[in-house]
Amino acid sequence: MKPRIPDAIEDFRDERWRREGMRQVETALDAERFIEQVGFAACLTDSRRPGPSLYVAVCGRRDAVMPRNVQKDLEASSTWLLKDEIVRRGKVYYAKLARGKTMFLAPRMILYFHAIWGVRRSEETQRLSKDARAVLAVLRKEWEMATSDLREESGVKDRKAFIRAVDELQAAMIVVPSEVVYVPKFTYIWTLGVGRFPDALRRRIGRDHALREIARCFLAGGGMTIPGELARVTGLSRPDAGLGNRALVAEGYATTPARGVYRLRGPDPG
Repeated sequence: MKPRIPDAIEDFRDERWRREGMRQVETALDAERFIEQVGFAACLTDSRRPGPSLYVAVCGRRDAVMPRNVQKDLEASSTWLLKDEIVRRGKVYYAKLARGKTMFLAPRMILYFHAIWGVRRSEETQRLSKDARAVLAVLRKEWEMATSDLREESGVKDRKAFIRAVDELQAAMIVVPSEVVYVPKFTYIWTLGVGRFPDALRRRIGRDHALREIARCFLAGGGMTIPGELARVTGLSRPDAGLGNRALVAEGYATTPARGVYRLRGPDPG
């Protein structure tokens, strides 16, 4: 049977993940502070998915559920517009990362995610597809370009193939959206992540170190993690998530009261 999250931990998460009406996110500055506090967050996930979420923080309630008709939902629209402004401001990292998860990363967490999923320039020929390399070559020359222009210049004119290439470059932590434009038509402007976050994307740290710090970040905000939860939130494999959590137990930061369950040591989680 799947372990249950205790009420005290849910209360702890309410405060840390802004699932309270008095602390809900309303502005881009609020959102940036929220992302910095939690370290990483999803954009439009709701209470049916674990982990911190900008949408849930905008709603300010634990049980927030995304409606089917999101176009007419005020909270979903507010979250989407906040996402656009956050992308434009460029203070936090935003991209579609591992397993297609669209996430925000606080600047302090970028190097840890990059250590796990980033593709170094020396590895690009072996690890990136031909289409992804074609798109990347254009961006390295032009630095910033709208979707339609990038498709044309790269020669990857098939829409599905282009989307796969851009998603691949985002997952490799090489390319990020830098702006969302709606007039004269909707499009993303794409750029190189290293232009916005050069220090974090050029630093090298060990994989074990990165796993430990990603696990620490989640546990600091979540108070506890149950089997599969950290993997589901971040896109880590379950063995890698376990390595990160066990490293926290070894240093005394966490306890493990049951198999696959890790709990923040100290008085905060209750």
